[in-house]
Amino acid sequence: MRDAVNQVGQSRARSRLLRRTIAAGVLACAAFASLAAATKASSEVARAGADIDVLHYTARIEPDLAAKSLRGHVAIRFIVRTQGAQRFDFDAGDLDIVAVSEDKKPLSFEKLDKRVSVRLAAPAAAGSRHEIEIAYRGAPRFGLEFHPDRSELYTVFSTSQWLVCIDAPQERATLDLTVTLPEGLKAVGNGRLMSKSALGGRREAYRWRQDAAMPSYVYGFAAGRYNEAGGTSENAALRYLSSDLQAPQLRRVFADTPDMMRFFGRRAGIRYNGTYSQVLVAKTIGQELAGLSLMSEAYGREVLDDPSAQALIAHEAAHQWWGNYVTCRDWGHFWLNEGFANFMAAAYLQHRFGDEAYRKQVDGWKRRLDKLRESGKDHALIYEHWTKPSADDRAVVYQKGAYVLHLLREELGERAFWGGIRAYTRAHYGHSVVTADFRRAMERASGRDLREFFARWVESAEVAAKPAAPAK
Repeated sequence: MRDAVNQVGQSRARSRLLRRTIAAGVLACAAFASLAAATKASSEVARAGADIDVLHYTARIEPDLAAKSLRGHVAIRFIVRTQGAQRFDFDAGDLDIVAVSEDKKPLSFEKLDKRVSVRLAAPAAAGSRHEIEIAYRGAPRFGLEFHPDRSELYTVFSTSQWLVCIDAPQERATLDLTVTLPEGLKAVGNGRLMSKSALGGRREAYRWRQDAAMPSYVYGFAAGRYNEAGGTSENAALRYLSSDLQAPQLRRVFADTPDMMRFFGRRAGIRYNGTYSQVLVAKTIGQELAGLSLMSEAYGREVLDDPSAQALIAHEAAHQWWGNYVTCRDWGHFWLNEGFANFMAAAYLQHRFGDEAYRKQVDGWKRRLDKLRESGKDHALIYEHWTKPSADDRAVVYQKGAYVLHLLREELGERAFWGGIRAYTRAHYGHSVVTADFRRAMERASGRDLREFFARWVESAEVAAKPAAPAK
């Protein structure tokens, strides 16, 4: 997700930008780690929604920008997996639950820590379909950013802080989202804009429909007094938005986006189809969402100063394929999201700026891995638990994950490697995956047994290059 090691260059300005972007990536994944921790996805605690398959959310959100609070209502349609199950948990962050019902009949519920536990009126049959409705309210401390001084709000990382849902990445569902906003704001959200309607009290309602099932962590929206520019890239309509920059500046910041979308589509073997929006917001380290991405206005101005500073833009765009449509099944395989986005951003820099740009990215990854090994902090790319990741754990997922993909590219050669990437992406597009799925795709594409490579680089940690100094 956002650990974009920024591009190379000779000037001091570029060096400063590189350091800032590395730091931003660490912070970004640190914020995302709160989402992983919220899932409590460990062997000791079953994840919320383990007994159901969520099909669809129909949500209505009414934020109060001045009060930094919200009211919400969500209908959750799901299939029961377990015969006789009656109680089901949903992720609800710090939200206050007002009421729960099914077929307009109240259901009993209990808010337990970050979850709401709902009891159906009777035990359910396996395979039966249900739709419960949950009314809630809250004042999110994170997950939904409020900036009333500039009439802007947008979602970041933790969906269950503004929408009752299932946080687990393997739980994919479609979404119908309506957000009520003050009159005069421009908004973007997941999927197709279905309607924009005027309401009383100088309010407007935006409604979007996300037709492709997506994990809930990429649900979201942004709204503000935005200027807008746009473009096209094959099947994609492109939108660029910012409260700070004007349309000509936006076109300069995102001048490479059409080329990026073509490049990633060819590497994936699947063209991007639909609208892709890029929004420069008040502050963020970068966030991919289904059909849009958010970056900070400060970063946008850096790109204006140095048009080659494209790594973060490329990283978030790459997630539209690797992360959003092909998603890690659980956070233990998170490198399949973030290592991929880091590597693909570097591959785009190579395409756009040449081999030296790519090589400097690779050298940066290797230096970070060497540092992990020297301190005894190297780790297998697959994690058993990802509830409290350290900065070193995040470096494993982002930098080591990208470096391992580079090594695999060198091991297999261009044709087999990129053929395997295309086969893997196309086979699992719209689904959640584990590392074994990736290995099988690469073995089929190359005709080689990759057990030894994956055992060394993916499934275990290398012995530290030198032992840590004894404690004094």
